[in-house]
Amino acid sequence: MKNILLVAQREFIATVSTKAFIIGLLFMPAMIGTAAIVFPRLLNPRSFKTRGAIVVIDRSERAMRDVKAAFLPERVAERREATARLVLNQAPAAIQQVAGRGSAQMATAALGAAPDVQVIERPATADLQSQKAWLLAPDTTPHLAVIVIQKNAVVSSDRSFGSYDSYVPSNADDRALNEIHLGLQEAIVNARTRERGIDRADVEAIVNVPRMPSITVTRDTERATVRGINQLLPMAFVILMFMGVMTGGQSLLQTTVEEKSSRVMEVLLSALSPLELLTGKMLGQFGVSMIVLGLYIALGGAVLVSFALFGLINPWLLPYLVIFFVLSYLTYGALMVSVGAVVNDMREAQGLMMPLMLLLTFPFWVWFPMSMNPNSAFSVAVSFVPPINSFAMLIRLTSTAPPPWWQVWISIVVGIGGVMAALWFASKVFKIGLLMYGKPPNFATLVRWARQA
Repeated sequence: MKNILLVAQREFIATVSTKAFIIGLLFMPAMIGTAAIVFPRLLNPRSFKTRGAIVVIDRSERAMRDVKAAFLPERVAERREATARLVLNQAPAAIQQVAGRGSAQMATAALGAAPDVQVIERPATADLQSQKAWLLAPDTTPHLAVIVIQKNAVVSSDRSFGSYDSYVPSNADDRALNEIHLGLQEAIVNARTRERGIDRADVEAIVNVPRMPSITVTRDTERATVRGINQLLPMAFVILMFMGVMTGGQSLLQTTVEEKSSRVMEVLLSALSPLELLTGKMLGQFGVSMIVLGLYIALGGAVLVSFALFGLINPWLLPYLVIFFVLSYLTYGALMVSVGAVVNDMREAQGLMMPLMLLLTFPFWVWFPMSMNPNSAFSVAVSFVPPINSFAMLIRLTSTAPPPWWQVWISIVVGIGGVMAALWFASKVFKIGLLMYGKPPNFATLVRWARQA
């Protein structure tokens, strides 16, 4: 046992003390933090302001007054505030609580600077071609668009209304066009309701059915539903598992290949048995993987706590994450160290690693259908097939319909069986492959070694 702990300590320190590990460990949090700080500023719409003039030709001769009113500064401000409130009302309740008072003003500010659009009226009989020439004429005030409101845009005998035609320059910005569309939409609707003697506010009150927040009911408690969390949570847990397994497994493969190619392995085997060396290496890299997993769990928890969303996660998911991670690490780690023991360099390892990588990436192919239908025959069947059962059961646990507890523990028992089989296979292959050089064996040869050892 002492020898195993010494090997584990050496493996752990040799990995975590390297610059590559430290940089790699900090790279992802630094990248996420940088993206959260820098990207919103790079994409900040407040640096853009819709400013310029539009020419409006009202062929209907009934909408011009409403068009001018729709682009008045005070009306633009009211429309933007209503849009901001709509966006804010669709956000999770926790986000609304964080925003607190002044949330509507904050959301309005996030939309960017208020547009400044000057409406130039032209007669209903104005020549369109001359107005197109105006559109392309240079001026200190940008020419944004030429709008032609169709004759039946306001009044129509057969209830089939027309709309408007817009002509824009080649350098037109989509954000400016969107502001123009919102103003014209409001103006035309106002003109239609006024022509019929209808109060638009009454119509909007009748047709408006606000979407109220739903409540998610579980066996133990009730919580506010956050849209999108049901799809994102399974993927987040799968990514955590994948990163932890790949960190330890890749290091096991690389260090084993390096020690074998540099003949260090022969020195180690003069003082240790192959089984002690295998166990020590796996324990050492297990500690490395737990550091990586723990760091990202802590980062994710801090983000959820900061937005008061931590209650969305069932606390039992974290122990299950650790259990299934241990099962996955031991299974894939044993197989990866077996590959490292039978090859002479990393290029030779690529062919044998392909099946393992396909198994590791399989959950990314099926996470969405499994999270949407966690109790389908396929989802249940995959939950009991090692070595992918750990990922599959974790996806089901984080879905909207978690499996019953007996299925979870059967999957854990099956996973333990898979771990024992992988360790048995690794111990046999490791013992034979460490001191063998030359052409690397194929998978059939590895199976034969395991049976004969």
